[in-house]
Amino acid sequence: MTSEQIFFLAVVACLIGLSKGGMGPILVALSTPVLALAFPVKSAISIILPLLLIADAFALYAFWRAWDMAYIRLMLPAAVLGVIVGTVMLILLPDLALRTIMGLFTLSFVIYRLLQPRIARLVYVSRPWHGVLAGGVSGLGSALANTGAPPYTAYMLLQRVPPLPFAGTATLLFVIVNLLKMPGLLIGGIFNWDLFLASLWAAPIIPLMVWMGRYLVVRINHAAFDRLMLALLAVASLLMLFGGSR
Repeated sequence: MTSEQIFFLAVVACLIGLSKGGMGPILVALSTPVLALAFPVKSAISIILPLLLIADAFALYAFWRAWDMAYIRLMLPAAVLGVIVGTVMLILLPDLALRTIMGLFTLSFVIYRLLQPRIARLVYVSRPWHGVLAGGVSGLGSALANTGAPPYTAYMLLQRVPPLPFAGTATLLFVIVNLLKMPGLLIGGIFNWDLFLASLWAAPIIPLMVWMGRYLVVRINHAAFDRLMLALLAVASLLMLFGGSR
């Protein structure tokens, strides 16, 4: 690995750990565009997925049995289909097309976060198919660019789910989604074992950052933090869309 790749990988390990420590899904959404600045998109995804699975183990322990199985049963089948479709696209599309799709997904996340306060105030009538749609788009976004959180968050926000089952349901859903992504990467020849082994040094950063996230989550100014992350995310999405390919 080059010094540039090592730097970006360390940054991404920090982002993943802080996200799982309670700092929010925006950090995971930022991880793939950041790493894709130093690696081809498919390589970036094959590096990030094992790191996400390591972080998921800590999140699963933290939110054990805090999930709502009714929402899991509603969203998971469509999420599985979304993962399959997204993985096929990942296998077949060239890097430049994937960068464009990732840029659009990432930009949609920024737009969603800007509109989130208005979404929370909507007069809303829940329908079962809303959960199915949210699950499918979450699976697709997760498979393509690790940006599956916005559809899930938008849907659950409208359901007025309390914070603990909100976080617990997200944890279980995306643990399953991330596990389902691995066979597709292996079968499609996307998962790079050499890169995986070369990136393992970053794994110990994750639990440290999980602890740091838990420490910061009750101390940091969340409004300022969100504004900074949204700005970085917008820049990353524009780099994906207009920065060319590696």
